[in-house]
Amino acid sequence: MFFRMVYDKGLAQASYIIGCQATGEALVIDAKRDTDEYVQIAAEEKLRITHIAETHIHADFLTGSRELARQTGAELYLSNEGGAEWQYAFPHIALRDGSSFMVGNVNIDVWHTPGHTPEHISFLITDTKNSDVPVMMATGDFVFVGDVGRPDLLERAAGYKGTMERGARQMFYSLKRFKTLPDFVQILPGHGAGSACGKSLGAVPFSTVGYEKLTNWALKITNEEEFVNEILRGQPEPPVYFAMMKMLNKSERNVLSSLPEPRKLTIADLKNALSDGAMLVDTRGKLAFAGGHIPGSLNIQDNNSFSTWAGWMLSYNKPIVLVAPEHRVNTLVRALVRIGLDSVVGFISDIDEWSYLGNETQMLEQIHVRDLHQTMLISNMELLDVRARTEVEQGCIGGAEHIHAGYLPRNLERLDKSKTYVIYCAGGDRSSIASSFLQQQGFKHVINVVGGFNAWKEAELPIAMEEQELVSA
Repeated sequence: MFFRMVYDKGLAQASYIIGCQATGEALVIDAKRDTDEYVQIAAEEKLRITHIAETHIHADFLTGSRELARQTGAELYLSNEGGAEWQYAFPHIALRDGSSFMVGNVNIDVWHTPGHTPEHISFLITDTKNSDVPVMMATGDFVFVGDVGRPDLLERAAGYKGTMERGARQMFYSLKRFKTLPDFVQILPGHGAGSACGKSLGAVPFSTVGYEKLTNWALKITNEEEFVNEILRGQPEPPVYFAMMKMLNKSERNVLSSLPEPRKLTIADLKNALSDGAMLVDTRGKLAFAGGHIPGSLNIQDNNSFSTWAGWMLSYNKPIVLVAPEHRVNTLVRALVRIGLDSVVGFISDIDEWSYLGNETQMLEQIHVRDLHQTMLISNMELLDVRARTEVEQGCIGGAEHIHAGYLPRNLERLDKSKTYVIYCAGGDRSSIASSFLQQQGFKHVINVVGGFNAWKEAELPIAMEEQELVSA
């Protein structure tokens, strides 16, 4: 049996290739949308991709199953569990609890494992050439290393009222069944540390049923009510783009034939694109951005969080222009395509030519924490904490208002453009996104806190545990 994990660090998302070397057939589970890596691996291993499967209708990324099926002619194997509302609306081979199929000599048994979503399935994998007992289970967003899939996303991200508690109870009973598996069965989770699909995912890529029974908090709770309360407590804010992913992943949509290839723009081209409503995304580091940027640009840095914050802050209805070095453009395009942002129309490498030609640039004022502490004593500036709810609950700067950075577009009416806003997060990255967004929206007095709350703590400045109004939508 052949096995390979393909991992996207930006979304902390894992997909898998399972193959039979005797027959040359291969299965891809939960494919990302830029599919060339699977095709390349299969060619190198002399395999043909004949089966494509998904564990559920994903919310955090746009799957590449249909792109891969178009390229390879492979069949789609998808869940028909969960009821009418949770059915895929395009042709596929329907899977239910107890279904099975063969990939050469590899047997795939289907378990319905609801909880994260009503239709969720997991794949129990047996290499029949060597054994009649299963060796692996692809658990998708059911069981992670150290955690389990959150059941609140449908309600909190996609607006399906009443699904949160029901999902938690379904998860409890799915886990009871999971614990009947042999301890030696390896689990292949759909996500690792950094994903918003759970609250405490481990960074180790693989685990076993036995190890999870020993260490995973969710598998150690045996009382249903205690489990429901615990799994719904402390979950991170779900990115707003999750609802869009749910819709696109189960519906007919545009299937990419190739990746977008944005062209390098002249300054005249850039001005035309901006006048036509394009969003300008400046991917440079936060300090470079603060030192000077094109007015109206949004600072989403080129790092592992780029995809997620693009999903939080960008519109699916507008073209995108990047400020990024030419050698990074393809990587950034892939990151955007993976969450369905296909409309990257062009890029500029830097803002030097823009400045050289006499065009206006804008700065983002910075303040260090000790200066902030002194200034707070004599000014009426508004302090804005843009961290996650769970971070704020562990301590904050006294007097700050809390609005999660990703929810700023929904809460602009709470803010007054005549005021000065001093914005902080944990280390300065999210606050740079938030500050650039406010500047984009016409706020003239915006200051970013260098080093954020981490620097505040390191300076041993006063930390408040006061109850704040926490804005999460």
